[in-house]
Formats: sequence, C-alpha cells, structure tokens
Amino acid sequence: MISFNLLILVSLGYVVFLFLVAFYAERRAARGQSGWLRSSSIYTLSLSIYCTAWTFYGAVGYAARSGLEFLTIYLGPTLVMIGWWWLLRKLVRIGRSQRLTSIADLISSRFGKSTVLGGMVTVLAIVGTTPYIALQLQSVTQSIGVFAAGSGEVWEASDFNGAAMWVAIGLAVFTVLFGTRNLDANERHHGIVLAIAVESVVKLVALLAVGVFVVWGVAGGIGPTLALIDASPQATWAPEPSRWVGLIFVSGAAFLCLPRMFQVLVVENSDERHLSTAGWAFPAYLLLMSLFVVPIAVVGLDMMPAGANPDLFVVTVPLMQGREGLAILAFLGGFSSATSMVIVATLALATMVSNHIVVPSWLNSRTPGAMVSGDVRDVVVVSRRVSIAVIMTLGYIYFRLSGGGTALAAIGLVSFAGVIQVLPAMIGGVVWRGANRWGAGAGLSVGFLVWGWTQFLPSFGVDAALSRAVFEIGPFGIGWLRPQALFGIEGMDPLVHAAFWSMFLNTGAFVVVSILTFPNPLERLQGAQFVNVFDYSSGARTWSQSAAQAEDLLVMAQRILGGAEAQGLFQAEAQAQGKAGFLPDVTPEFIGKLERELSGSVGAATAHAMIGQLTEGQMVSVDDLIAVADETAQIMEYSNRLEAKSAEQDRTARALREANDKLTAVSIQKDAFLSQISHELRTPMTSIRSFSDILRDREVEDDARKRFAGIIHDETNRLTRLLDDLLDLGVLESGQVQLNMGSGTLEDILDRAVMASGVDQDALTISRRRPNEVVEVYTDTERLAQVFINLISNAAKYAVAEAPMLKIIVRQLGGRCVVDFVDNGPGIPAESQSMIFEKFSRLEDEGKAGGAGLGLAICRQIMGTLGGDVTYVPAQGGAAFRVTLPQAQTMAAQ
Repeated sequence: MISFNLLILVSLGYVVFLFLVAFYAERRAARGQSGWLRSSSIYTLSLSIYCTAWTFYGAVGYAARSGLEFLTIYLGPTLVMIGWWWLLRKLVRIGRSQRLTSIADLISSRFGKSTVLGGMVTVLAIVGTTPYIALQLQSVTQSIGVFAAGSGEVWEASDFNGAAMWVAIGLAVFTVLFGTRNLDANERHHGIVLAIAVESVVKLVALLAVGVFVVWGVAGGIGPTLALIDASPQATWAPEPSRWVGLIFVSGAAFLCLPRMFQVLVVENSDERHLSTAGWAFPAYLLLMSLFVVPIAVVGLDMMPAGANPDLFVVTVPLMQGREGLAILAFLGGFSSATSMVIVATLALATMVSNHIVVPSWLNSRTPGAMVSGDVRDVVVVSRRVSIAVIMTLGYIYFRLSGGGTALAAIGLVSFAGVIQVLPAMIGGVVWRGANRWGAGAGLSVGFLVWGWTQFLPSFGVDAALSRAVFEIGPFGIGWLRPQALFGIEGMDPLVHAAFWSMFLNTGAFVVVSILTFPNPLERLQGAQFVNVFDYSSGARTWSQSAAQAEDLLVMAQRILGGAEAQGLFQAEAQAQGKAGFLPDVTPEFIGKLERELSGSVGAATAHAMIGQLTEGQMVSVDDLIAVADETAQIMEYSNRLEAKSAEQDRTARALREANDKLTAVSIQKDAFLSQISHELRTPMTSIRSFSDILRDREVEDDARKRFAGIIHDETNRLTRLLDDLLDLGVLESGQVQLNMGSGTLEDILDRAVMASGVDQDALTISRRRPNEVVEVYTDTERLAQVFINLISNAAKYAVAEAPMLKIIVRQLGGRCVVDFVDNGPGIPAESQSMIFEKFSRLEDEGKAGGAGLGLAICRQIMGTLGGDVTYVPAQGGAAFRVTLPQAQTMAAQ
C-alpha cells in the first residue's frame, strides 16, 4: 500500500514542478519570447479550468446517482462554444478594446463606468464562488484521506481540517507569486496560464488512464463493460426533460459568467482567432473527459463495498486493484482539477475586489484624490495579495463550517445558479444600446435576492438557515413566498424552480427599468462602443477638451503603471503628435487612450474616476451624444472622413504654431546669445588689454607683475574655454568630429565625471547604485564623460533645495542602457522644456548659471554622434535628464 508520506512527497514534488513551469513561462515572457505561450493550444487548454474537482470526482458520483444527467454539465459549455461563437468573439473584442480586467469590469464599463455596479457584481461573485472553493478543498482532503486510511491511519475531523488549511495556504502563495507580479491584467499571467494548461493535460491523462484500466483491466473489455452497464440501474434511468433543459442552461450560462472562466476566456485571450480552435477543441476535450465516466461509475458500484463514496471511485477502484501508481496519477488529476480552479478563481476575485471595492474606497478617502494619492500601484498590488489570502480564508472557513459533509457536494449547482445572475446585464449590455445602469442594478439586485431565497438558503437544509415552517407555509404565513414554491407554483425541481424565477425576474427588472429610465451620455457612448464593437474597436470618445496638464497626467500614470511604462506611453503619443520629449498635447483622444491603459491595471471605473479628477470631470457634451445617435453607415463614413481631415488640419496647425513659437524663441535666444557672447568676450579681453598695458608702459614690482600676469593667464584660459565650446559645437554639428572609441565601464566613467566636475559633495549629495553601473561600454569615453560632467555641473547650479541631492540611476530600459540624472531642485518649467537643448538657449537665472548656455546643446550633439540621445524627463520631482546609450555599444557585465 502507498505510504502516506510518499503521497505527500509526490504532491509536494508536483507543486514544485508547477512552480518551475510557471517560473519558466514568466522568464520567457519577460525576455519577449512568449510566442508559443500565446498559442491557441495553450488558450484552449486553459479553458479546462471549467473541469474542477466537482467534474473530475463528482461526475462519476453524479453518474452513479443520476445516470446520464452528468452530461448536462458538459453539454451547456459545448453548445455555447459551438452555437454562441459570435457572442464569445464579441466579448473578447470588447475585452481587448476596453482593456477589461474581470466580469465586474465588463458590467461596470458598459454601464457608465459605474463603481456601484462593479461592487455589486464583485459581492455576488464572492458569495457564489467561495463555497465552490470550499468544495475543491473538500475534494482534495477527502482524496488524501483515502490514502491515509489505506496506510492504516484513522483521520479525525481535525486531520481533514489541517490538510485543507495547508492546501489553502499553498494555493494562496502560488497565486500571489504568479498572479500579482504584473499589475496590468492585459500583461497576461503567462506563468499561471501555462501551469493550468499543464494541469489540464494531467487531469485528462489521469481520467483516461483510469477509464482504460477500468474497461480493459477490470471489466474485461468493451463488450463486458457494455453488458455491465446494461444490467445496472443507470440503464433504466429516465431523464426529466425540464431538469435537463434547466441544467444545460445553467451550465452554459455559468461557462460565460463564472469569474474564473471570464478570466481565461476573455482577459487572458491574446488573439481572438484562438476562439476558432477552441470552438471545436474544447468540446472535444469535454468529450474525452466524459468518455469513461459511466464505465467507472458502474464498475465501481459493482466491485466496491456498499456505502462507498462514488465520488472517489476514480481513486478507490485502482487502489482496490492494487494499482498504486495509477491511483497516484488519479490523485494528481483530481488535485490539478481543484488547484487550477482555485488559483484562477481567487486571482479573478482578488482583481475584482481590488478594482471595484478597495481602490475606489481608498481613493475616496484621499483629498483631493488622484494628485495626492501616493503610489497607487503599490496599493493595488497589496490589496490584490491581501484579497487572495482573504478569499482563500473564506473558502476554508466555509469548509470548516460545513464540516466537509456530503451536503457540500450540491453547492456546485447552487454556485452556478448564483453567478449566472450576471447574464441578463452581460447579454443585454452587448446587444442592446438602450440598456442602462438602473436596469442592470435592478436586475442584479432582484436576481440575487430571488436566488438567495429560493436556492442558496434552502441549500443548508431544513431548520438550518430557514425553518421548516417557512418551507411549508411561507414567511409569516404567506404561502406564495415559500422558497421552493414561489408564487404558488409547486412540483418543480428545486434547481429548475430557482433558476427559472431568478432569471425571469432578473431579466424582467432589467428590461422594464431600462425602458423606464434614460441612460446618461457616457452610457450611450459606451453602449455604442459595446454593441458596435466590430465597427469601433478603437474605443469611444468619452472626453471633451480638457484643461488638464500633461505633466499632472504623467504623475498619475506613473503611480499606476510605473515610471518606465508611463513615460513610454507619453513619449510614444508625443512622437505620434509630431512633438519631441515626453509630454504630448492633452487631446480628448489621448485622454481616452490613457484611460484605457489605466483600466488594464485598476479597472474601468477607477481609471475613469481618477482621470475625471484631473480633467475637472469634463464629460461628453450633448452634441457628442447626438453624433453617436445617428448610426447610418453613410453618415458615419462621411463623419469619419471629416474627422480625419479635421484631425490632420489640427496637427498641421499645431505643428506650424509650435514651429513659429520655436523660431521666435530661437530668435530671442540668438539675440541673447550674441549679447552674452559679446559680454563674455569683452570682459576677459578688457582685463587682458588693461593689465598688458600696465606691464608694457609702467615699471611694476615683481609681485605685482606676477599677479597681473596670472590674471592675464586666467582670462586667456577663460577665452580659450569659450572658443573651444564654440568650435566644439561647430565640429559636432558639421559631423566632422573624430571619435576615439574604446572600452570602459560606466562606473569608471561616472567616477571620472564626478571628480572632474569639481562639485563639492558636501554641498550636493550624489546618490549612486554602483552594482548597476558595472556595465561595459564601447564608445568615446572622453566624450561620454563630457556629457556626464555637464549634467552633474548643471545639477550643482540649479538644485536649489534645503539638502541638494543628485541621483544617478543606471538601468536597462527597452533593451537599451539608460543613465538618469535626477535632482531635487525645482525642475524646468514646462514652457522651457522644449528649448533647453537649443544652442542659443539659456535659463532665466543667467547670473547663477554663468557661461554661454552651450552645455546641453553640446551634450545632445555628442550623444547623437555616439548613436545615443539625451532627453529631459518631466514629472520626476526635479530636473531629470536621461542619457540613452546606443544598444550596439553596451554589454551588461556577467
């Protein structure tokens, strides 16, 4: 018999294997090698989380008790994948265009970015999913208990509770490690998805292996197996049509509405063409999963002792036949079924809790909101990790409260019927533009209450949550409110009764209230975007012209997306607008694009609220609503052409204005430059002439002669430096500079630059991370040091702070090495940022700066000659310059 310790060792080894698989996928994705990780095969296998421990173990028990009725759990998703392919494709397209993070985000985004609706769906999902998590914990602990009993150990309730606790802790750790590494939900969880795909193969192979063994190794072949089935009670089982229809509907709807299924079906989808493969491959997978269910159930009932739990036949039959290796494989299959469901479910629920409950509440507690909200990114990540732990704890508590009894087995269908209350709002939202948030809220509330009254509370049993009198005569003697005979209709199957009334009243409230109320402009625009997603996938325009500053938006974006990602987004937009630097014009189109990017991290409602705070809540106008209302194809095409021409004219006019402003500024700077140069030349020349006249015409003492000669020498050096700068700039601009290429490390070059700058480090603290500076470069080290010296000297001049500090940060960004020089001074005003690298440009405080204002212009010319660049990075709390080294000339030290 298998040692219990051996089983634990195998289980831990399997978990370590899954960790390695997930870690491998994360590393490949981080290196940009995620091609096959985004394949249709991996996507299809990830959908197998629909097959949980309830279907792996429970399908056999279901068949033993109710014959072929277990097939309804597979038929529902199969019909959805084959018959509702258009809806799945629409949901995937909406998910990508709106950057949805969860099913709560879908409802929230569709109905005016409503945080309240998102919170309602989140609460509903938690109530419907937490008992299901408990069911998975029970299945794993019961299967472990089988092996413990075989080893001679008698498990008490405390042993089952302890095993369930450790399983819950392990799953929570795994989900935290590989589910919250990337904040943006659209930066997909490659590690978890690949681990789920591997688990799907394991559970399929395990179930098929047990089935083949039962048919050919126990029953003696296909003929004897069919004869055994024909002689069993399952052969005479007569299906009840209404229950079959009800179960197929509930399972098909749950396939769309379960948070874990929406996560893998929509959020983790990287290419909607994968649906074409999944449309036939996933039903084939379900067919294989159900192929041997009936034979295992019938053979198990025939050979196992009376009273044996049919849910565990997949494990107990091989053990009874002495096939311990097969039993372990079956255990790993059930373990995979349970763990994959729990991991994705907790990840999806944690995202919903974070985006629709925690972060909105946290932001509302801050004043004035987004601008002083601190690092929102950290709050989101921490809240998701805590939510994962809390949700897993709730599942464990439910397991403890239920006692792990057989009553928990029925909770699968109860949970299905609960989560499908989202269906009317989901379907209505993507096909009916007239649907609004009032209707969705009414439908969700009514459906949730009816489901809770007719199914969830009765599932605990008579005299548990509800008294026997309530079941028999209704609350307060009102007979038509009896939980299982609502409106006086008796004789219906309890599940069919609950599903029918909850969905009927839910849909009715949704439609009626939507008709009686009118959507606001944002809902109308979102409705057009969702319903006509294949025509307008780029996103609806939801913002009017805003007075928000680009730098304020960048500050907020950095707190959510991170510095590098936010700066890349803003810089790309600026380049698309024909501007240099990191700050684009704040156009309605850009605000909409930024909102969609933020939605991928914090959800649509939160992103909309945060941007609304900065843009003073300027929403769409009535004219926008009227423009969207006309859906005639010819008018839309003409409107699109006019809009494209108008946008092009706006870009051209903006470019001309910028060029004119820049020419004007350059002209002014040129005049100032000539005036400054004449001053810089005249002053030393005057000194040289005066003291040389004294030395020529007068008799002076030796000490005075030495002093006058020293002054002449210093002023000559001053002139030489000025002329060298002018000549240097001229040579650089003409492209005739001679480079002395050689190897060196950034650490040595920076050391040399700090020393050569002559900066007093008591007056300016320089912070560096030397381990990151061990980067070998092949370049003109003298020229690169010249750039660094200039930037360090500028920081010493302009970092006006109580404790001046300069941070020098070396890192890899976008495949290239960058060196950031960030001080804690006042920074450079936005209106001056476009001019600081011009050769005639100087800052206002000329007296403090000194020189002719050529330093940054020379720096840019040098970096351009070296194949790199130097740019100003706004919104960093002070002046921040980024030196980008050429990719071909850098090599990280090993």
